[in-house]
Amino acid sequence: MSRVGSLKLKLGLVVVGSVLAAAVLATLGAGSVPAWLSIPVTVGLALGVSQLLARGMTAPLRQMTDAAGRMAAGDYAVRVGSTAPDEVGRLARAFDAMARDLATLDRSRRDLVASVSHELRTPLTALVAVLENLADGVVEPDPTTVRSALRQAERLSDLVTDLLDLSRVDAGVAPLRPETVSWRALLDEAVAGAGTASLADSRRVSFDVVVEPADLVARVDPRRVHQLLTNLLDNAARHSPAGGVVRVHATARPGGVRLEVTDQGPGIDAADRDRVFERFGTAAGDDTGGTGLGLAIARWVTDLHGGRIAVVDPVDASRSSPSRPTGARFRVDLPTEPRPPHRPVERTPAVTSPPPHPALPNPVPRTSAPSGPSVAGPPTPVVGRPGGGNVADEVFGELWRDRGVRGRADVLLAGLAIGLLAAVALPFAAVGLGATLVLVAAGVLVLRLSPPGRDRFRWACALLCVGFALVLTVRDALWIGTLGLLVSVVLVTAACVDARSARGLLLGLVAWPLAGLRGLPWLGRCVRALSGDGQGLALARTAVLSLAGVLVFGLLFASADAVFSSWFDAVVPDLGAGLVLRIFTGVAVGGIVLAAAYLALNPPRVEPVGPLRRRPVARRWEWLAPVLLVDLVFLCFLAAQAAAVLGGHDFVQRTTGLTYAEYVHQGFAQLTVATALTLVVVALAARKAPLLDRADRTWLRASTGVLCVLTLVVVASALQRMSLYTDAYGLTRLRLVVVVFEVWLGLVVLGVVVAGLSLRGGWLPRAAVLTGAALLLGLAVANPDAVVARTNLDRFEATGKVDDRYLLGLSDDAAGVLLDRRPELLRCVPGRGYVGESGAGDPGSSGDAGDEDVWSAWNLGRERADLARLELDSRGVGACPVGTASIP
Repeated sequence: MSRVGSLKLKLGLVVVGSVLAAAVLATLGAGSVPAWLSIPVTVGLALGVSQLLARGMTAPLRQMTDAAGRMAAGDYAVRVGSTAPDEVGRLARAFDAMARDLATLDRSRRDLVASVSHELRTPLTALVAVLENLADGVVEPDPTTVRSALRQAERLSDLVTDLLDLSRVDAGVAPLRPETVSWRALLDEAVAGAGTASLADSRRVSFDVVVEPADLVARVDPRRVHQLLTNLLDNAARHSPAGGVVRVHATARPGGVRLEVTDQGPGIDAADRDRVFERFGTAAGDDTGGTGLGLAIARWVTDLHGGRIAVVDPVDASRSSPSRPTGARFRVDLPTEPRPPHRPVERTPAVTSPPPHPALPNPVPRTSAPSGPSVAGPPTPVVGRPGGGNVADEVFGELWRDRGVRGRADVLLAGLAIGLLAAVALPFAAVGLGATLVLVAAGVLVLRLSPPGRDRFRWACALLCVGFALVLTVRDALWIGTLGLLVSVVLVTAACVDARSARGLLLGLVAWPLAGLRGLPWLGRCVRALSGDGQGLALARTAVLSLAGVLVFGLLFASADAVFSSWFDAVVPDLGAGLVLRIFTGVAVGGIVLAAAYLALNPPRVEPVGPLRRRPVARRWEWLAPVLLVDLVFLCFLAAQAAAVLGGHDFVQRTTGLTYAEYVHQGFAQLTVATALTLVVVALAARKAPLLDRADRTWLRASTGVLCVLTLVVVASALQRMSLYTDAYGLTRLRLVVVVFEVWLGLVVLGVVVAGLSLRGGWLPRAAVLTGAALLLGLAVANPDAVVARTNLDRFEATGKVDDRYLLGLSDDAAGVLLDRRPELLRCVPGRGYVGESGAGDPGSSGDAGDEDVWSAWNLGRERADLARLELDSRGVGACPVGTASIP
């Protein structure tokens, strides 16, 4: 969109592009991709298209922001360099013009200081030399010596007066006061001043002055010409050898005067002759200590009179090397009458605005003041900070700073490879080996990218995640694998963001999905690292054109020749719904993996810096009274529990009108919630209680300790209720999970007791997460579906009651138990002998949809179930006891 001349039109194109991308993806995914997969992929790719289209549109704004910051720090050489014809491009060009003007002013200021310093040095040196001679008694304080010192002082006064003139020089305006003067007088005065200078005097350099004709006169500004002569003679004396002779020759020429100053120094190379007249410009190898300003001032004086100055070959050049003649010969041609200079006073390129764009109105003509060259280099184009100055920075701000994480092509390729593996292994296949490989590969990538100082917590999280990934291959029960996957998300985010508190754990869970948006600039840097700067669009364009060419000509030839058609069908995948689902799956998994990679490389700060700020209350009863009242409620509840246990079934039925089974079922969920809320009460009490007084610490330990002990009794009561309810109605997956959850809450309460004894609980959140994950992994290792089947069959043997339909809804993990205890149930589904494939029973049964014969669907639980079914015929097991017709 670089040629679009309207910002509004560009915004419209961005909206159209993102909406069009979303519409195309939604159309492709309709009917073949589930909504929970198609919606996030569509939104993510639409955001990517918007980011791609808007990047060039907002880049000048980010560059101007960075340039303004650098200019505030004193760097005026920055340029945006935008050529866009829209409003942002015109603003960028106006910004560059402002930067050039500020750079000109800054150069003028610095050059003025340098020029004045150089000009003040020469008369000061001469004046100091005269005064030293007087102080040392070398010369007598006669009128001649005093007048010489007075002349140098007057020159200093004139130079100070010329400060304003020098500022006008840099602006291209300098007053010229021409007078008719004798060249002999001008040269004699300049030579006298140069001869008394400490440099020429110490090196015994003499001056040979020739004026032809002797009465040669010219109309010049004597002060300016004196500046010219002083600088030329000082330069010649500086480069002449000790005892050398500087020849000064002024002759008349048609229309003016020619002045030549020749020294006996090493000379100036032809390549350096133009450069010596630049400010701070010196010849190669010049180490005589000059500042490089004298010849620049000499050129300015010459140009101010409308003349010319140059370095020419010395008279005896025929006897020296052509490339390195002996001696330097400066030639100045001045007109008889000063006239406007024929070229700019300074050699710096004129500051001009860029040519107007044909679609833009004619800009206002700008004039620029010439100025001397600056010590700074050429204008520097501004590029954005790594990862900074983009939409993601504006959205997240200080909450999640991008720390300049460089783009890594290897991470991008690894994420794409994992996405490709998921696209091949996951769709149309039952959960098994393929899912484990995808999860392990993603975990290894994230673990490698996490900070190098991995502590034991991160290693524990990594091991538990590997265990949950293996569950998908070892166990056929999809519900336990899903729970393990959710817990793995908690472990991964906690390890990446280095969470140490409940707050950090919650923020880490939110950070992973947000990393998909926060990491878009980093993803762009990864693409540039893969394709090379400026080649990403060319790479994408080449890939699209190549794919289009292969498809078009391949389809044409396939329709024209049957043999080629068979080859084409074998190479090109089916372009129907299957390919669309695989593409969506690959994009989703690859995006999730890259988001986790960015989270590992650039985690947000989820924990407060420094010690936790507590806000205790002023009076003890403010926190102690609520805790003691909660303790009292717990005591009353436990008293009721004791009455129910001692009174038995008759007491419960007489008091509540409920059977004992109904009574225990009614309160289990509430007890679980009460146990969880106890942790909240303890946390609030620990936060609000003052800890400076020993009495306060004792009351905190006692009140919360009693509450925790009572909570453990409640946990035991809840587990006892669940045991009674299971004996009455059987065990289900949900009841088993709730029991494990209640046990985990009990362990957390024990951890709170331990932390309360030392009043240090920073380790508790991590310990709670690892304990919960370990319990769930232990449940998966224990084969929960087999546990459920075994418990219900034990109840069947004791009471004769069993829900065969529920047993038929269990996964293949229960096949071994059924083969040993109720093998006839394996005959209930024709063709497989097990209802799990048809989808009957609880949600979460294995393999509800998907091919189990592909390599990625291999599962140890299903493999054992198949072996168990092979034994049915050898055992002579009869028909299904519930009838296949009654099973959906």
